[in-house]
Amino acid sequence: MAKTPSARSASPKRTPAPKASAAESNSSLNILQTEFEKDKRFKADADTLLHLYEQMLLIRRFEEKAGQLYGLGLIGGFCHLYIGQEAVAIGLQSAAEPGKDSVITGYRDHGHMLAYGIDPNIIMAELTGRQAGISHGKGGSMHMFSTEHKFFGGHGIVGAQVSLGGGLAFAHKYNEDGGLCIAYFGDGAANQGQVYETMNMAALWDLPIVFVVENNQYAMGTAVKRSSAEVEFYKRGAAFRIPGMDVDGMDVLEVRQAAEVAFKYVREGNGPVLMECNTYRYRGHSMSDPAKYRTREEVQDVRENHDPIERAKADLLKLGVEEDKLKDMDKAIRARVAESADFAENSPLPEPGELYTDVLVEEY
Repeated sequence: MAKTPSARSASPKRTPAPKASAAESNSSLNILQTEFEKDKRFKADADTLLHLYEQMLLIRRFEEKAGQLYGLGLIGGFCHLYIGQEAVAIGLQSAAEPGKDSVITGYRDHGHMLAYGIDPNIIMAELTGRQAGISHGKGGSMHMFSTEHKFFGGHGIVGAQVSLGGGLAFAHKYNEDGGLCIAYFGDGAANQGQVYETMNMAALWDLPIVFVVENNQYAMGTAVKRSSAEVEFYKRGAAFRIPGMDVDGMDVLEVRQAAEVAFKYVREGNGPVLMECNTYRYRGHSMSDPAKYRTREEVQDVRENHDPIERAKADLLKLGVEEDKLKDMDKAIRARVAESADFAENSPLPEPGELYTDVLVEEY
């Protein structure tokens, strides 16, 4: 007896959409870069730039203190410092809307939390495993989290946060809350498969997400040119028709301007953007990394000629801000960071019963 054709097999095949010409394709993918190239630096007045400078300096001094506490044995496990990359988080998150836009990143996460205005005391307390920490001492350096601030980690698995960022973006669209997701990942994570699965879905569904590659040149310890066939990461969204942006991640005003362009595009319902911020970390991948894969001269050259904080300082001096004012600001920030370290050291460790809180035990 002949088999009756199913509805699926009987239905006509979908007609393929007409293909765009190569020129049209390139134009649509370069639309944001073209707009960005018209004026690559954000026009900040002295007060605005001073605030950005202060935020970057807070991250720098906080991370330096965290490195000291690690050396003293007060911070255990892994600890990945953000020193050198401050302009990326500050430039982007200063353009975001706190409480509306969500942020998710990998395990180099202290700077992003400070950029979102989270109290240094509770971050340092978490680093030292104290009850007063943002995750009551159970998350440590790599797994911090604050739903109040829409900061969703802090993830130890390389690239895993990108898929979760896609979910956050889907939630923004589903709830029609007007928010977008900033999903950070590094040049090493850029070679993970789930990154591209997420890009594909985000493009299909026009999700409000900005994929941000923090290209600090060395991943865990291998130079980009030795690990990646395509070293211009902002071009990697082309397969999914996601426009890319190439940004100097060592210039906070350039990052901020890129954020203005990208966020406007995403908020207008156009779907995702892939932004590459070329930056540099001064320390090793983690505190246990001696970073012998690069020379001291290379690191020193970046510190002397491309440091994001020194660049912002030079701009401030041109705007007429007195150097003594900047010195006083640095002094105040050092005192604030010392206060956070004292708070952490004097806070109690979690009680044994804390092991049983915030744990899901259920059958499904």
